[in-house]
Order: sequence, then C-alpha cells, then structure tokens
Amino acid sequence: MVVALSLLFACNHKVEAVCDTTAQPWAPGTAAFVDTTDAWGITAVLPEGVRIAAVDFDHDGWTDLIVRKGSGADDFNPDGVRQVWMLKNTGNKTFEDVTQASGLVQTRYGDDPMIGRPGSNYVFGDVDNDGDLDAYSGNPDAAGTSKETSEILLNDGAGHFTLASDESDLRVGAGDMPFGAAFTDYDRDGVLDLYVAQYDDSDGPQQSHLYHGRGDGTFEDTTSDANLTTLAWSNIAAINTGASHSRSWAALACDLNNDGGPELLAASYGRAPNALWVNQNDGTYTNRSLLSGYAYDENTDWSDNQSARCWCEFNPDEPDCVGVPPVDLIVCDTVEDAFRWDETFDREAFRLGGNSGATQCADLDNDGWMDLVTSEIVHWDVGQSSDPSEILHNLQESDVTFDRPGNDVTGLIREHERTDWNDGDITGSTFDFDNDGWTDVWIGNSDYPGSRGLLFHQDAPLQFSPVSIPDGVDNPRSHGSVTADFDRDGDLDFVVGHSSARCDSDCRENFSVHLFENQLNGNFVQVEVVGGEGSNRSAIGARVDVVAGDLHETHQVDGGHGQFGAQDDLVQHFGLGTACEAEVTVTWPTPARPTTTFTLPAGHRWRIVQGAEEPELIDVPTEDSQ
Repeated sequence: MVVALSLLFACNHKVEAVCDTTAQPWAPGTAAFVDTTDAWGITAVLPEGVRIAAVDFDHDGWTDLIVRKGSGADDFNPDGVRQVWMLKNTGNKTFEDVTQASGLVQTRYGDDPMIGRPGSNYVFGDVDNDGDLDAYSGNPDAAGTSKETSEILLNDGAGHFTLASDESDLRVGAGDMPFGAAFTDYDRDGVLDLYVAQYDDSDGPQQSHLYHGRGDGTFEDTTSDANLTTLAWSNIAAINTGASHSRSWAALACDLNNDGGPELLAASYGRAPNALWVNQNDGTYTNRSLLSGYAYDENTDWSDNQSARCWCEFNPDEPDCVGVPPVDLIVCDTVEDAFRWDETFDREAFRLGGNSGATQCADLDNDGWMDLVTSEIVHWDVGQSSDPSEILHNLQESDVTFDRPGNDVTGLIREHERTDWNDGDITGSTFDFDNDGWTDVWIGNSDYPGSRGLLFHQDAPLQFSPVSIPDGVDNPRSHGSVTADFDRDGDLDFVVGHSSARCDSDCRENFSVHLFENQLNGNFVQVEVVGGEGSNRSAIGARVDVVAGDLHETHQVDGGHGQFGAQDDLVQHFGLGTACEAEVTVTWPTPARPTTTFTLPAGHRWRIVQGAEEPELIDVPTEDSQ
C-alpha cells in the first residue's frame, strides 16, 4: 500500500514520503533490469569502453559517465581513434559526448588541438574545496615514451577542466604505472590526498605512492613519511609477508576499523600479495597485509595443480612430490607441459595466492563494519590454491582482521559449463538493486571464452543467490561497472563494459558499454553530503548511517576504486525495504568526527551540508545547482 507521510522540519516545511508499505524484495521470475543502451544513444557515441566512472562532473544534478578504452592519446579527427569519452547526462535519458569541449584530455606539451593527452586512470574529487569535482588523470608510461604525465585537472564548476600547476610530485613521467587510484583525506586535514597504486614497469613491481594535497591542485609525495615504503622484489620472505611492492591492479581507501582514518588497499595481480595498510591516525600507516587475511587465503595445497602434478611425474623423487596424484586433466608427455609451474618459486606462499583485479568495500551484513569483496582471475588447471573471488567478512577488530566464510557458505558460486573454464574476474560492484536494504554483489567476469557478468542477490545476511540472465543483466565478457540513479527515478541503474580480449562467438559485435535501467523501484532515500568546516568539500570518506525500521545500513563516500579508476556516484542511495522514513546520520571526516542527524521521509533525494540546521530537498535539479 502506498502511503503519504509528512515530516516537519525546523523551518516548518512539510515533505511527504512516497512510500509503499507492502514493498517486497526481488524474487526469481521478476525482471530487474532492461537494456536501454540504444535508447540512451550510447552506442552512437561510444564504440568501446571498459573503464568507467559515474560522477556529476558538471554539477547539474544528473550523474554523468566517463568511459575509457585504453591508454593511448585521443585523436578527434573524423577517422581518428578515441580512448576517452566524457558523456554528459542531459536529463532526458540521453548522453552527449563533451570530451573535447570539456578540456579533460587537453595536452600540456602538444600543439595539435585534435590530439589529446593520454590517460587511462580517472578518479574525481574536489581537491581545491571550491564545490565541484576535479579530476586525476593517470598516464601509465613504463618506458617514458610520452612527454605527457599524470595530471590533476581543475573544474570550473560547469564541467570545464584546466591543468593544475606543473609543480606537483604526482607528475612522475617515466616509470609511472598508476593502475589504481583513490582520493582520500588520510590525515583528515580537510584537503583531499591521493593514493596511487603502481603496477610493474620494465624493472618489475614498483613502489605505490601517497600524495598529500596542498589544496590548490598540487600534491606532495609523502609515501616515506607515512611509513608506506615497500621493498623491491629481491627477498622471498619479504614478498611472502607483503613487505615488498605490490603488483597493483587497483587501489582502495576505506575505513575498516571504524576509527575514522581510512585504510589503504592495493589489489595485486600476478599472484602477488594484496596490500593493506592500517591508518594509525598520526599521519602514518602500519602494514597489515598478511595479518589481516587480505594478502591471500590460507589454502596452500598445490597438489591439484595440473602443471605441478606434471612436474612431479618427471621428478618423483622430489620430497614434496611424494603422494601427489597423477595428472588427470592435461596431457603431460614432457616436463615442458608443466607450463604454469616453476619448481623454484611456485610453492612459496605468495605464488599460492590469487590474481586480484579489484576489491569492493561495503557493509554487506549491515553490522556497521565494512566488508570486502575481491575479484580474482582463476584458471581451471591451477587448482584450489588459487584464491577465488569471495567475501572477506570484517571481524570488527581495531587491528583490521577478516575471515573468509567461503563461496560454498555465502552462495557466491558458479556452474562452469566448460572443462577448461577460466574465471576472469577483474572488476565488480556492490549495490542494492531491489531497495530491500541489503547490498547485492556483481562479479565482472571477462576476457575468456564463456565469461559473462554474474549478479547475486543477498537473501539473508551474507547469504546470496544467483540472479538469472533473464531476470538480471545480460552482458558477456563484463569488464568495468558502475552504479547510479541515472534517470532519477529512485532505483540504481547499472552500466557495464565489454572486454574485447580473446573474442570468439560469445562476444558482442559492438563493444559499447551497456546501460541497464532498473525496473523495480521500491522505497529509498538518497543523500548528497557536502563537507564544511574541517572536511573536504566532496565529503569523500564521510560515513553515512541509515536506520529504517529493522534496517541499519552504512556507506562510506567513495573517492575512486578498482582497476584504472572505477567510481560510483557520490550521491548515497539507500533502499529502505517497507520503511517510510529513515534516520540519517553523517559522520564527517575530521579528527573530531562530528555528526549530523536528520529523520527524512522516503522517496526523495536530499542534500546534507555540514553545519546546516536542516537538509535541503533536491528532488528536481534547480538552476542554482547547474
């Protein structure tokens, strides 16, 4: 039953709730999404893209898209190859390509206005606290072949960008491999900082960096001062304990022990330990990669690795080979068939972990503590020692610690239709697609034949069931994903990319990103938080708690995550189940951690400004917000 509920605010404005007291969670047989890519005009402007961010870059109240294909330079000539698309949401269910006019890919050294600056990693935050979202553009350049570097671009408030000063430490140049980036205020001084997780260059794994923001768009490298220095890959013991450089494919900043200070994480590819650094709230960090349980899981049994079994058949007297079963899934005529096994290193702990693509941070079980969901590449012949994509449940300790319930317990399992299967899980998303107040999980499976994205609905705390393709999202080779209420109708829509790697008959003819509109509706409240005195203006790192009936949900405002800079809308969306109002508490990201609490009626979007006496209703974008 739909009811109207009026709540009274300080200045006697009454706002009615838009609420259905009989709202039910999604159930099998109900189509949750419909593919409206063509209707939004995306395929007409965007031929291919796998790196996606969803933010309101022109501050008009409608969430826009920033999509990237690769790391080359944009050629805006009629027959030129494009790499970056800045797509403005017009508010009429269409997107407009404004990339060149926006200045996002302007060059510092080029003299051809039709050729843009290379850059593949983009995250957004208000670095100068002037009320709009600025951009970090990361340019991987292992060999130093480009004059252009990674850059900060400042927004004029209408979505037009200019290069910040060249006097900034993040303009590294040769050897800069920024595969992951996240804005965060690690010291909570009210100015955004930037964590950049580095992949390999020609010399191997590289040092990741923490840059302290000066508030004017320039940054100072404070990696050493923050105790984040790691070691080169020369000592096996150091690598096994996570003391060496990560091989980062993604970055993340998230408060995992509820003390207000954001932890820093790097998801590492190439069977290298994932990195987790605990904020000491004094400007420094402590390495807790291994002790937290994030570096890799505890399963080190390599005896079902087909290549290891092959090697043991040719080396039966090797002590570790005693009792190892014979090969049963591959041909092993020569020791060269053991192509995935190195007898010197592959029994070491760091080689018995995973190939991590990205990590999501979300309070999955509504206990007020942020959990993790990892995305991992696993090959059929490697065996159970390779870490799968799974949930890491937060054990609520000040010294951050997780357990891994296992996919057979949580339900994040899949049926492999091929014997030679590959789980190419590189990206993912966490979001409440049916507004029942419980976070659901998307695993972006890509790059291998038979791969497709997988959507799981949370039926009970940490209990998930798969959503069928007809009911959910039909997207093969899914790489890159973001969520936002693009059409402002009160539910979260979903944009997902398509990898073109190793394509066969299961790839789409057109590699455009696809937009899936949510069809479920349901009760919700949306909150835009704006920092004030002592906080960064975009409120990145703020904690938002919502209590609605029996639900208690917790979000943190995200400053970018994932591979090459995924980022969901900064507007926080909460499903409310059957509740018609919500008590919303914002904990601001300052050392004192002040809070603001309002009781808000369902069915609306609100702006909460730090220090304001009441919230602002922003259901319909106004000229003042544009």
